[in-house]
Amino acid sequence: MSQNPPVFEVLPRDLSAYRQGNVGIDYVHRFESGKPGPHVLINALTHGNEICGMVAATHLLDAGVRPLIGTLTISFANVAAYESFDQARPFESRQLVHNLNRIWSAAELDGADESPELLRARALRPVVAAADHILDIHSTSQDVEPFWVYPAYARNAQAAVAMGTPPVHLVMPSGLGSGTPLIQHGRHGQAQGDGVALVVECGQHFLQSAADMATGVALDFLAHFGLVAPRASRPAGPAVQRRYELLETCMVRTPDFQFTRPLRGFEVFARDELIATDGTHEIRALCDDCTVMMPTPRGGVPHAAGLRP
Repeated sequence: MSQNPPVFEVLPRDLSAYRQGNVGIDYVHRFESGKPGPHVLINALTHGNEICGMVAATHLLDAGVRPLIGTLTISFANVAAYESFDQARPFESRQLVHNLNRIWSAAELDGADESPELLRARALRPVVAAADHILDIHSTSQDVEPFWVYPAYARNAQAAVAMGTPPVHLVMPSGLGSGTPLIQHGRHGQAQGDGVALVVECGQHFLQSAADMATGVALDFLAHFGLVAPRASRPAGPAVQRRYELLETCMVRTPDFQFTRPLRGFEVFARDELIATDGTHEIRALCDDCTVMMPTPRGGVPHAAGLRP
């Protein structure tokens, strides 16, 4: 699969001014209202080249957003990868060694392996564990419409539906299938938990529209839990929302992986239709209206999701 050169409407900025937070962990800032209420975490840069989260987080800090109730924490996660950004190779700064959004299991965090991402996840572990509700801001390599991603717990769906935008939901009934993401760390990965944890995929990494989406969703998330007033300019959510279920996460196994046709995301296949080959392995549609989410051009992780009415 070939990939068109990205359009760079938004690029990284120097984050050194945000390094010293106030909880003893670099790039983590916490603000307490002094009034009862939930602890909400807005997390940016789980992947270093997902610039929209940086824009949203710096907007909250630069604008002096403070919680009316409860506690607000704003964090920049993989700053080391972010600082490695090279416009000539804009997708290489996603991570340095490990995917920071796959290593949030106790086995990984308590294990003996080390990498910049594992060390950062271990440092951020108490930050994530302390939050009642989590918004993890992401973006996509292809220019596709924004969507939510979350474990299939009613509490997550209720919050995403209530916010309305984006109107597309990718639900994970059995988890991600390729490691443990940040939003499934600890109690947030448990059916009996009571905290909301959502990923928002805001659009293509370097587009202004993705940055605008990230900032708007961050404010809506805070408003949903009462930490800030609702946006006066908030657009009305669409009447119809679309829901997908993650059926399989397909890991690339060989250098010979290739899709049967160019994909951007949201392409639909009939049951048993060939989607891709990976050496001698065939990836076929698991159901009618089987939809591919987040295909990546090389060494990536295409997600196959079935559309549910």
